[in-house]
Amino acid sequence: MSLLRSRRRAPGLYLAVALAFLYLPIAVVVLFSFNSGSTLNLPIKGFSLRWYEAVLTDPTYTSALRNSLIVAVVCAVVTTVLGTLAAFGLTHVHPRLRPWLAVLFFAPITLPGLFLGLSLLAWFAKLDIELSLWTVAAAHVVYTFPYFLLVAQSVLDRIDPQYDELAADLGASSLLRFTRVTLPMTWPVLVAGGMLSFVLSFDEFFITFFVIGPQSTVPLVIYSAMRRAIDPSINAFATLLLLVTFLSGVVIAVLARAGRAARKGVKAS
Repeated sequence: MSLLRSRRRAPGLYLAVALAFLYLPIAVVVLFSFNSGSTLNLPIKGFSLRWYEAVLTDPTYTSALRNSLIVAVVCAVVTTVLGTLAAFGLTHVHPRLRPWLAVLFFAPITLPGLFLGLSLLAWFAKLDIELSLWTVAAAHVVYTFPYFLLVAQSVLDRIDPQYDELAADLGASSLLRFTRVTLPMTWPVLVAGGMLSFVLSFDEFFITFFVIGPQSTVPLVIYSAMRRAIDPSINAFATLLLLVTFLSGVVIAVLARAGRAARKGVKAS
């Protein structure tokens, strides 16, 4: 009987160990961000918001946060538009061409960020383009585009093609079929894909390191600060980064659920 109980408890224990392995380092970062002392040693001296105040009033941190938000928003919007058009085109291309086009579109996922950053830096230098936040945004579009396309393609593949065929039989143009038939069933997931692009861009370090100009972003500021000294202000800034990522993940989950509900509603009708 005891052996049976231990076997039943084993999966829960494995799950607890896995969760602890994943989230304990994050918990430590968050914990020390509220430390009233200036060291990262246990036990903490007390709880305080002084490091958050220091971060939010430091021009270096606030400027980096603003730059990261600008780049991430531009990247998300451009990636969503281009990725949606590409995904819609892939669903209507000849079946023999589709696998080859998919390989070309998804190839950047297999490339290390270091290689992609160096390649884009060489490309910008060849075109004599001055490095700035716009080159970072363009590079992030290249980086996030395949991920968005995977999300968009997965939802478009689950739509019954009969809806599009019926709309075509009724005389609807390709644009009208997309805006009146496809988009209402897919927009929540497409927006979720855009949020995923936002998160990937906001957290990106390697590519940004090579293609940015005199400005800085959140990951670069954290890296630069850690090279000088480690204090709880870095933990506070990293916690803010974590908060943005977490809230974006919640939005993605809600939109994905809304997308499933929208497709079920269309099928039921």
